[in-house]
Amino acid sequence: MAGLQTEFEFTLPRGYVDGDGTLHRKGTMRLATAMDEIAPLRDPRVKGNQAYLVIILLARVITRLGSITQVTPHEIENLFTSDLAFLQRLYRQVNERGSTLVNVTCPHCSGEVEVDISSLGG
Repeated sequence: MAGLQTEFEFTLPRGYVDGDGTLHRKGTMRLATAMDEIAPLRDPRVKGNQAYLVIILLARVITRLGSITQVTPHEIENLFTSDLAFLQRLYRQVNERGSTLVNVTCPHCSGEVEVDISSLGG
């Protein structure tokens, strides 16, 4: 029996540019716990703006972004919107399905193909 995969590598479509101008595209996201989804609800930023929930949540579950090993809301706030949308899709996929693999149908031959969405960013 295979073990439970709890961490998933990804590549952002555009990448996070830090204050020094360094581009960070590759990262790691872990599975969320119940506390990861509950704790942000206590945050005053979320109470003031429910849309901020995703920022806090992603900062809790992204364990690495390039050379950054302590990802904070600051990094998530400064992502390009395409990267934020990518991470939201990845979060849903790994936490609902436990995998980054998705079955898709080829539009040309109608064959079923398995695609790893974690690498679609690059």
